[in-house]
Amino acid sequence: MNDPKPSAGLPARANGPRVRFAPSPTGFLHVGSARTFIFNWLFARRNRGTMILRLDDTDVERNTEASVNSIFEGLRWLGLGWDEEYKQSERLGLHRQMAEAIFQKGLAYRDFTPARSGESEQSGAQGTWLFNPGMRELSHEESDRRAAAGEPFALRYRVPRNSGREVRFVDAVYGAQAKLADDIEDFALLRSDGMPTYHLASCADDADLRISHIIRGQDHLTNTFKHILIFEAAGATPPQFAHLPLLVAPDGSKLSKRRHGPVVSVTTYRDAGFLPEAFVNFLCLLGWSPKDNREKMSREELVEAFSLEGINRANAVVNFKEEDPFDPKAVWLNAEHIRGLTVEDLSERLLPIVRGAGFDVDASKMLKVTPLIRERIKLLRDVLTAADFFFVGQLPPYDPAELIPQKGDAAMALKVLKHARDVLSQTEFQHPVLEEALRAAAQDLGIKTGQMFQPIRVAVCGRKNAPPLFETLEVLGRDTSLARIEKALQKP
Repeated sequence: MNDPKPSAGLPARANGPRVRFAPSPTGFLHVGSARTFIFNWLFARRNRGTMILRLDDTDVERNTEASVNSIFEGLRWLGLGWDEEYKQSERLGLHRQMAEAIFQKGLAYRDFTPARSGESEQSGAQGTWLFNPGMRELSHEESDRRAAAGEPFALRYRVPRNSGREVRFVDAVYGAQAKLADDIEDFALLRSDGMPTYHLASCADDADLRISHIIRGQDHLTNTFKHILIFEAAGATPPQFAHLPLLVAPDGSKLSKRRHGPVVSVTTYRDAGFLPEAFVNFLCLLGWSPKDNREKMSREELVEAFSLEGINRANAVVNFKEEDPFDPKAVWLNAEHIRGLTVEDLSERLLPIVRGAGFDVDASKMLKVTPLIRERIKLLRDVLTAADFFFVGQLPPYDPAELIPQKGDAAMALKVLKHARDVLSQTEFQHPVLEEALRAAAQDLGIKTGQMFQPIRVAVCGRKNAPPLFETLEVLGRDTSLARIEKALQKP
């Protein structure tokens, strides 16, 4: 069991709301699941409640340790934390106890039909299977005799029939919901192997953990009618429900790894260089909006503004393309959050990426480079293309034609570089001194400053598009700058 990570925010009130995020460890942390976690967390923090992480890991055939690790890895990267942590598989006794209590009240029955002994018999479409009359009407004596003889059975909820009963609840997002009990199948509480179904385990845990609000994806909306029946049968007050609109691809299809690939995984965004706070900001705007339509928001601002009333009913589109896997708004928000970081904070985040790419860079140099590229990067990994020339010993090959200034020729470029070499060899490498010296050098040569600066920039950076020249020279230092200019002079 992983230790719960301390969760930021005001201390929970004893009577504050209790919410839970309950992922099944059958895959990586999906972006939709991450948004569900975030909305639960925001609701808890906004209302000084308790955030619970519960692994719904009773599906032993599909659960994997790798999935468990992936979920914790993704959640920890988000940096929000939780207050309490549970594993459903460690609570099987509680689930079976609830099932037995419901059975003893006559609200459930044993189904010995082999073909109907699993949870796969879920229904909702008109005309599909609802119950087996022979099993539902089996006498207590016959049921007990067959169970005592070791015959396997599933335990099914006895849904009220022919009573005109409607199962009702009010969803905080989708409003009043109702369904005739006659249209709900006798769903399984226990499988034939004795394991609880999702429906039973989820409700038993929600009741035991005193969950006050269930905030989850809209795809669980139809399950809620069954859950209301379980809560009632167990004598528990149902929580309040809020179902979230789905995240969909540009073509309207539900996001899935099989169809859309790694773009639906939280760790894909982490590895691409998104800031966790920017990613949280982006996910919040998928299906929710503050009243003042702000977009860039800090964690504290999100907590202050969040409410269930701000959640939209329409599905939220993640706008990615095959050639560009990230939604432009996500990238824009990330760039905005990067610009909002202090130089020291951003430098600390960039350094592991640079070192991970094989560059031997110390913290002091990274601190000098960072302010030069902060406005030029949108993702943290952009540092590898925006600032690579600061870290390499030798520049990669570049086109010598790039050295030629606008409205100039190769002879002008050669004259500029030679003069720059002479000037820089005697100039103190401080921004104001460098600027004064090189502007004076342009005057000496009778050329425009742009014509003076371009050959130098390309010589020391290997490209035209680079950070401001004087700051760049200062960070590179005299030896590196002169060596690169000398090499440029040798180009044909």
